[in-house]
Order: sequence, then C-alpha cells, then structure tokens
Amino acid sequence: MYVLAIRTPIFRQGDDAIAIILKSLREHKVELEDGDILAISSKMLATTEMRITPLKGVIPSEQAKELADKYLLEPEFAEVVLRESEKIYGGVYKSVLTLKNGILTVNAGVDNKNAPKDSVALWPSNLQGLADRIRREIKRRSGTSVGIVIVDSQVAPLRMGTRGLALAVSGFKPTEDCRGKRDLFQKPLVITHHSIADDLASAAHLLMGETSEQTPVVIFKNAPITFTESVDEGEMKISPEECVFMNTLLFSNQT
Repeated sequence: MYVLAIRTPIFRQGDDAIAIILKSLREHKVELEDGDILAISSKMLATTEMRITPLKGVIPSEQAKELADKYLLEPEFAEVVLRESEKIYGGVYKSVLTLKNGILTVNAGVDNKNAPKDSVALWPSNLQGLADRIRREIKRRSGTSVGIVIVDSQVAPLRMGTRGLALAVSGFKPTEDCRGKRDLFQKPLVITHHSIADDLASAAHLLMGETSEQTPVVIFKNAPITFTESVDEGEMKISPEECVFMNTLLFSNQT
C-alpha cells in the first residue's frame, strides 16, 4: 500500500472542495486511478459546507453556563456543544464526553482548532450523503472510481493523544467480519470485526497532522479494501449494550 499526503490551499467557506482536491492532485503530479481511496479531513469539509459557527452572537443557556463552569469552557462554546449533542455523559478540563450521530466523541465534534478566530467548526451535516456525493462527483469530473473516507480525530479510553476516526465512507466496505475465520493456530474467531475504515483514518490522520500541516487530503493506493457500490453506515457502529466500555461504565449500576 502507498500513502501520500496532499498539500492544498487553505479552504474557505463555500469553496468547491472537489475542484480544489483534483487540482491539488494534478499539481503534485499524482494520478487518480480506479481503486484509490481519498481520505478527506472533516474540518476542511466543514469549512466548504458552511459548517463554521461564529461564537459571537451565541447566547448561552443556563445549562450551558453550568457546563462551562464545571469544565472550564467558554459559555458560548458550551452552548454550541449542547446544541450538537444527543447526550452528555460528563467530562474533564476543556472536554465533554458526548454522543453525536451515535458516536461517542468529545464536545460533539465542535472544535475551534483550525477554525477562524472566534469561530468553531462543526461536523458536516449528513456525513454519509456527503461522502456519497463526493464520490459521485469525482467519478463525474475525473472518470475515476475511488473510495472516500471522511476523517476526524478521536481519543480512546486511557490512551494519550488523538487518532483517526472514520466519520463516513463511500465506495468500500468499512469493516471486515472475521468471525469464523481461523487464527495462526487454527482457532476460530468468535467476536472479532476489523475496522478497516478507522485503520485508514488513523493512517491518514498521521499525515494530516493536528496543527498547521495544510494537508487535509491523503490518497491511498493498493489499499487492502473491498469495493462496493452501497455502504451501510451502521456497519461501523455498535450499540451501547454491546460496547465493552459503554456497557461496563454506564450500565454496571443497573445490574
């Protein structure tokens, strides 16, 4: 597998993301081929999809003020987090553990990093629809069939630092069901699923970086994936009852 980060201009609200991506690939003399995977930063797409929210003018509710005081957040920031969250579980300094789109994440994906001053970036709306639309448009404009993965960062329990998270994919199977397959010692696997999309997202995140790298697009060639025209976005998720972290921490007192 070959992986390359693509440097692009700084994206502005309303930019044609696909046109800029294709132009940047040409400028780097990278030929897009059938079967390639394009990993794209969710922050870049939030910008082009007009999902940047100025904090000026946001009026914090009493709940937001309480949340801000408890976790040392700006009240306006806390208000946006509340609006974007499906559930709030708790938090630590500057970070609130939330449920957003069925994903356990920090601050409901709301982030002021690499957003304009006094503004925050939100996750793009309709992530699966966006991934599908980008894939179709790249096919229409370039004649090339590629896979798409929209990437954000995440944290993992008891691990320091961020890693990649696949918010949505299009064009390839995001997971591999390994149940029934045999390991090196011919023992059948019982519960293992391999998160292909999150592995690709983490590799892309390594090259995208978290600061001023200006490489929001990563291309994968010869990735070990299975292409498909239809992706079930629920395939990447697991219910709270089946999740070892959520079930243990949130439901243990109910037994």
